[in-house]
Amino acid sequence: MPELPEVETMRRGILHLVGSRITGAEFPCGPKRPISTTPAPAAIVAGIRGGRLSAVERFGKRLALEITFPTRQRWLVIEPRMTGLMLVVPPPTTDHVRLVMHMRHAREQRQHPLVFWDQRGLGTLRLVDARGLDRACGQTTLGPDGLVVTGDDLSRALARSRRAIKVALLDQRAVAGIGNIYAAEILHRTGLDPRAACHRLSRQVWDRLADMTRAVLAEAVRLEGSSIGDELYQTPARRLGRFQQRHRVYGRTDQPCPTCRTAVRRIVQGQRSTFFCPQCQSRSGRRSS
Repeated sequence: MPELPEVETMRRGILHLVGSRITGAEFPCGPKRPISTTPAPAAIVAGIRGGRLSAVERFGKRLALEITFPTRQRWLVIEPRMTGLMLVVPPPTTDHVRLVMHMRHAREQRQHPLVFWDQRGLGTLRLVDARGLDRACGQTTLGPDGLVVTGDDLSRALARSRRAIKVALLDQRAVAGIGNIYAAEILHRTGLDPRAACHRLSRQVWDRLADMTRAVLAEAVRLEGSSIGDELYQTPARRLGRFQQRHRVYGRTDQPCPTCRTAVRRIVQGQRSTFFCPQCQSRSGRRSS
């Protein structure tokens, strides 16, 4: 589930560890299926031990921890996917702890554990060099970030596509960081029907869509993301996100649209649930009077 706002919250929540040395790491041998790692866990541990955490970057829905040594740099690329969390406090369960990194900051004597926890085990870890970072997170893999995307970016990537706009927004090569939750909220605030065909949208709609994408994602970042359903998503300090309190359509089937009071509808697009208001959201992006 973690999308751009949740992963950006993870990034900000572990920034205080920048400058720390990684004194050790382990992949606990719990009862759950191991997550996907490249290379093998033992090689990752050997490849990061003794390095210094020099930066924490985000690329769309992925985190990249820059780890420096006197003669080399490596990046640990973490993709949380459905249920992955980065934690600096004790995790919800021990069975789902996938990686623990022990950090010691130069100004402090005590250790700070940094934990990757993943209930469903769908997250991935990759230890890469600069070339591998570019393959995993570069411009050939990910489109412009959702916090800075422009109308030009969206039009260039999608204006000729015959896909429905909601499906297209989930394409990380077009715009990085948007998932099911924020696509629904962005389209509602733009007044655009999720079934609208990309190639039929005007340039003005692309500009408005980009403006709303930046605004919605920035607001969600300020509120530390969305904790929905079983509230599995939590910040690195294990606080709940708060943007779900401002959801207008996502997960609100048959509830009244906060704008016009029409019942919110749910349909399926690309095997994913889509929520929208049939009154407020039009195929052209023109708002109903």
